[in-house]
Amino acid sequence: MTRQELIDNIRRKQSFLCVGLDTDTRKIPEHLLGEDDPIFAFNKAIIDATAPYCVAYKPNLAFYEAHGVKGLMAFEKTVKYLKQNYPDQFIIADAKRGDIGNTSQMYARTFFGEYDVDALTVAPYMGEDSVTPFIDSLTPALSKGEGAKNHWVILLALTSNKGSFDFQLTEDKDGERLFEKVIRKSQEWGSDENMMYVVGATRGEMFRDIRRVAPKAFLLVPGVGAQGGSLEEVCKYGMIEDIGLLVNSSRAIIYADGTENFAKVAAEKAKEVADQMASSLP
Repeated sequence: MTRQELIDNIRRKQSFLCVGLDTDTRKIPEHLLGEDDPIFAFNKAIIDATAPYCVAYKPNLAFYEAHGVKGLMAFEKTVKYLKQNYPDQFIIADAKRGDIGNTSQMYARTFFGEYDVDALTVAPYMGEDSVTPFIDSLTPALSKGEGAKNHWVILLALTSNKGSFDFQLTEDKDGERLFEKVIRKSQEWGSDENMMYVVGATRGEMFRDIRRVAPKAFLLVPGVGAQGGSLEEVCKYGMIEDIGLLVNSSRAIIYADGTENFAKVAAEKAKEVADQMASSLP
């Protein structure tokens, strides 16, 4: 999906909501556990209920890999279901990959070739040669003839966990913080057409600092909802003319109800967030 297609989708739906599919079999409704594939059954119901109110889905690979082959099959089925039934949805594999060049090439082949997702989260702290394979090493065969321009790398920039203070917020002798250095340097590797950044919603006014370094980039923003991030602050400091935001909510939507009404309640919660977003759009 291109940048313009994503923007058009946001404007058409009046929403920049991304629903996180952090599917934990210990939290899904008990009646689903008897299904042949409980993870996919849950995902399918959530997707069917929330698709009118969001523009993206973000399966977190950890919740699938924890179940071995069965979990990966559920992930693959989820991606295929989205592509076949909701082709306008932007699919983000939240896998946080990042390794030396030849390993990154294999990760790129996996997610952009085999699974053909739109975007992949990548850890940038091993530097250029761990990131650029995701951007420029795809062949037409890997990307099914569409070219690498339709795939996105989403770099971890500024996260909301307490450990972010250990490295991301440290300053060099010139006062530049590490997350700013990562964003600034990474713009030499990719562009606003194929690179986004993860910025935690709980950082609030820090979005002003992000926008000084990346004025036009799309930001994937987790932390709204169960983690307490403020959608109002994210929009106030992070939104640009082309929107430039994908705000993710996972637990607050998908686990809002634990009964057989879970999908209906998830739809209501997604609609609430989407309605707030509609009033914030430029």
